[in-house]
Amino acid sequence: MSAFNPTCGAQLVAPDRTRFRLWAPDKEQVSVEIDGMAALPMKRLDGGWFEAEAACGAGARYRYRVDAGLAVPDPASRAQAGDVHDASIVCDPGCYQWKNTDWNGRPWHETVLYELHVGALGGFEGVMRQLPALADTGITAVELMPVADFPGPRNWGYDGVLPYAPDAAYGTPNQLKALIDAAHGLGMMVFLDVVYNHFGPDGNYLGAYASSFFRDDVRTPWGQAIDFRRREVRDFFTENALYWLHEFRFDGLRFDAVHAISEKGCLEELAHRVRASVPPHRHVHLVLENDDNSARLLQRSPSRMFDAQWNDDLHHIMHVMLTGEREGYYAGYVDQPAEKLARGLSEGFIYQGEAALHAGGPLRGEPSAHLPPTSFVFFLQNHDQVGNRAFGERLSTLAGPHALRAAVALLLLSPQIPLLFMGEEYGATQPFLYFTSHLGPELAEAVRSGRRQEFTRFSAFSDPARRELIPDPNAEQTFLDSIPKPDAEVALAWRDWIKSLLEIRRTHIVPRLHGARALGAEVIGRSAVKARWRMADGKALMVAINLGAAPVPISYRRLADGQGGTILFATGGVENAVPSDELPSNAFIAVLEAAA
Repeated sequence: MSAFNPTCGAQLVAPDRTRFRLWAPDKEQVSVEIDGMAALPMKRLDGGWFEAEAACGAGARYRYRVDAGLAVPDPASRAQAGDVHDASIVCDPGCYQWKNTDWNGRPWHETVLYELHVGALGGFEGVMRQLPALADTGITAVELMPVADFPGPRNWGYDGVLPYAPDAAYGTPNQLKALIDAAHGLGMMVFLDVVYNHFGPDGNYLGAYASSFFRDDVRTPWGQAIDFRRREVRDFFTENALYWLHEFRFDGLRFDAVHAISEKGCLEELAHRVRASVPPHRHVHLVLENDDNSARLLQRSPSRMFDAQWNDDLHHIMHVMLTGEREGYYAGYVDQPAEKLARGLSEGFIYQGEAALHAGGPLRGEPSAHLPPTSFVFFLQNHDQVGNRAFGERLSTLAGPHALRAAVALLLLSPQIPLLFMGEEYGATQPFLYFTSHLGPELAEAVRSGRRQEFTRFSAFSDPARRELIPDPNAEQTFLDSIPKPDAEVALAWRDWIKSLLEIRRTHIVPRLHGARALGAEVIGRSAVKARWRMADGKALMVAINLGAAPVPISYRRLADGQGGTILFATGGVENAVPSDELPSNAFIAVLEAAA
C-alpha cells in the first residue's frame, strides 16, 4: 500500500529534497523558513497557491512567513516540534516498516467498537499495551478520540487546529502507526474520530492568510463556519481523510458533528472519493455523528456512502429509562418511553421527521425503517454523553445495577453495531470530565466560565454556588480524575461477563447478521419492549427488556417445551419465569427462534 500524498504541505520528492505548498490567497508574498537555512521565497501560482522546493529532508523544521511579523506552522503539518504554535517537521511517510502487510480489515457487521481517549490511556504506546486484553474480551475495533494537534498537553481532541499532525503529547507518527499495526496483528480494526466542522480557538492561523477558508454569513457553536463551497477547502479535508486511511492504514473514520457542516454535498463527495481510492478487497468504514438523522447518507444503493451513524436517539431513550432524567435533550424522550425504545430498536432513528421536543418545534430526521440494523451504532455511554455532564458521571453510578446489566445485554446482543466506552467493560466508576490545557489565562478563564454557564438551564445548577463546584476544565486534576482505574474484584466480574456476552454475539449473531431485517417491535409494559429481526439463515432473533419495577407478560413462542428456539442469554431469574410467560423486573432475554 503506497503512502498518500496530499496536495498541500511538505512532501519529500527525494531523500534530501522537499516540496512545500501552501494555500494563502490573501497574500502576494510568502516564504518558507527552514531551520539552519536562509528564508526561501515561494513562487505564487494560480488560485492563491505558493510553492517552493528546498534541499532538506525528513526531520527539517520549518515555518511559513506570511507577514513581516508572523511566521506560521504548516496547516497540513504531519508533525510538530512541540506544540501548535511551534515549527512543523518534514516527515518521511515511508519510513515505518509495516509488519501486518496482508491486513485488509474486517466486514462492518463484525464490528464491536471500543471508544477511548489516547491521553487517558497513556499515549499511543499506552493504548498499544491495552490491545491484547481488549481483543481477548471480544472487542474487534478500537476508536480513538481525535488525535489532531491541539494546544497544550491535555485535551479531548475537539480543539485540534492541525488535522494532519498526531499530537506530540501522545507520541510520534510512527508510534501511532505501530499502534495500528499491533491492532491488526491481533485481528482488530482501528478507527479515528476526525473533526471537519470547526477548528479550536488556539493555534488556528488560517484567518491570517486564507480568510476565505471561512464564511461570515454562517455561525456554528464554535464560531465562523468553514466554507465548504470552496474547492480548496473540500480538498483539504477530503485529502485528510485519505491521508489517515492510506498512510496510517486506519480501518475507518468517525466524522464528528457533520450537522454543523452547511454544505451537505461535500459529505457525499468525500465518501465517493474515499470509496474510489480503496481496492475492492479492503474493508474501510465511514461512520457519522449527525443530529440531522439523514437516512439518505446511509443508503446502500445506488452506491454506498456511509456505513452507519451514531444512534443518539437510542442512547437518549435508554438513558431516560435507566436514570429518570428529563432535562435538556432528554426532554424529547420522556413521553411514551417504551414506544420510543421499540421504534429505535426496530427502525433505527426515533425521530424520523417529527418535531424533536415540542409541537411546532424544528422537525428532525428522515424515515429509516428500510435501513439494515447495522446502519446504526448503539451505545449506552460515550465521551459526549458522559463527559458533557457537569460532573462526568458514568452509568455505573447513575443506574441500578440490575437495570444496567439488562441494558448492557441489550446493547451487546442486538443487531445494531455496539460501542463500549473505555472502562465500561470493567464497570469503571471514575468520571470522564471535560478537560483542556489552554496556556493563555484569558482563554482558560473563558473556557472555565463558559463551561459553568452551560448548566444554568438545569434546575440542579440554578444556584451559582453549585455551578462553582463544576470541575475546572483547565486544571490538571480534572484530567487525572478522568483516567479510568479498574477495581480488581469488580473489574474481573464485569470483564468476564462482557466477554461472555461478546462470545455469544460472535458465535450466534454475527454469522447471521449480514442481511438481517427488522420484523418489528412491540411494547409489552410501561418500560418493557420486545423486538425481533429476521436473520440471514431465516431464523429470528428476539430480544426483550423490562426496565420496570414489576414483571410483564410476554409470549416466548413455546420455549417451555424446547421447540420454539434457543435461549442465547438471560439475566438472573428469567429462565425460571419462562414457563409462566413473564419477564421479571430489570431483566433481559435473547432468543434465537426456530425458522418459521
